[in-house]
Amino acid sequence: MKYVLISGGVVSGLGKGVTASSIGVVLKACGLRVTSIKIDPYLNIDAGTMSPFEHGEVFVLDDGGEVDLDLGNYERFLDVTLTKDNNITTGKIYQSVLEKERRGDYLGKTVQVVPHITDAIKDWVQSVAAIPVDGQEGPADVCVIELGGTVGDIESMPFIEALRQLSFSVGPDNFCLIHVSLIPVLGVVGEQKTKPTQHSVRELRALGLTPHLLACRSAEPLLQNTKDKLSQFCHVPVENILNIHDVPNIWHIPLLLRNQNAHHSILQQLNLLEKATSPALQQWTKMAETYDNITDSALLHACVALSLRPSIDWIAASDLEDDSAKSSHTHSLLENCHLQRANCVLVPGGFGDRGVKGMMLAAKYARENNVPYLGICLGMQISVIEFARSVLGLERANSVEFDAQTPNPVVIFMPEGSRTHMGSTMRLGSRRTLLQTPDCITSKLYVK
Repeated sequence: MKYVLISGGVVSGLGKGVTASSIGVVLKACGLRVTSIKIDPYLNIDAGTMSPFEHGEVFVLDDGGEVDLDLGNYERFLDVTLTKDNNITTGKIYQSVLEKERRGDYLGKTVQVVPHITDAIKDWVQSVAAIPVDGQEGPADVCVIELGGTVGDIESMPFIEALRQLSFSVGPDNFCLIHVSLIPVLGVVGEQKTKPTQHSVRELRALGLTPHLLACRSAEPLLQNTKDKLSQFCHVPVENILNIHDVPNIWHIPLLLRNQNAHHSILQQLNLLEKATSPALQQWTKMAETYDNITDSALLHACVALSLRPSIDWIAASDLEDDSAKSSHTHSLLENCHLQRANCVLVPGGFGDRGVKGMMLAAKYARENNVPYLGICLGMQISVIEFARSVLGLERANSVEFDAQTPNPVVIFMPEGSRTHMGSTMRLGSRRTLLQTPDCITSKLYVK
């Protein structure tokens, strides 16, 4: 197995996930089979109980795993189906080690970060990397590993040590390290500063890992003298210094890497030049250019296929409630919250009863005015409650989450759900549904 490790320095939020996905796209375009692993150094078992304000949205996999949103990028960019084991967290690693300790698997030894935690990380990476995710048989050619967080973080240390050991055990021809860093521009002079990247690479080298390539994030393309300076002080060849500057949309990143011959440098390091072909990215180029040229609007994930550009007005559900309290008519809330000019309404997921009344008003407006409505999770439940109240005349219809004593429980807790534990108790993922009534509307819609 060949490994490509993506690490990050200077600051978080540089786009390591998109960089890792894009590198996978370019390698796949060269005829290689690619799989991906995301390492998150936080202590949570998974991303399921983390607030979107804290960590961003959760991505749900086919097996029901609640994982980091970067795995959504991997699946979309690489056209693969990942599992929850493709997302490694500190919580998962420590949980597995402690379970072994309780079973007596360590034969009475003192359990330590080195070697027990680091061995668990290496074993997890190598076992998951061997699992095919593209529908074909046998392991992939390359595993792209993204190490979350920033080099120097305390929580990342066990993973960096484990990956250092992994690079040594698999050998230099099977390991390529790409370090993503920031090149800021300070002052009116507009000079591109390399010092933060120098310090970041120095810290990485002190931990036993030396980058083979630098992926430099910047607003504008790097100047040649900036590349020369980075090469001199970071001990990376100039041709291996990649510039991922700001682009109109993220689908340009694989093209940006291809144009800088990133694939050649990676393939050379992994001794795969003879096996790989020239990257075929014609369809990808067409998609990126199509998005640049479209002007009309729709939802993001549907826009490219229909040559449309999304235009989204964000409306706080509490704003609808405030307007409704001021007036018994829905006309005022339409004017104040732009619902009147919406071509469609989307109500996303959530927990608790905050903003539910406002969401209900939006669902009612959409139904009464024949505006397409998409309800996701809680948004779908809201539409069911609103329909039951307004059309079926069940005035107290509700979800038992909001009113445990409702006489008309149109939304109930699933049998496997827990009311005391939040993690990994919801029914999620791709599941087979058995319809008890073959002539119902749902059956007619989905039976084929």
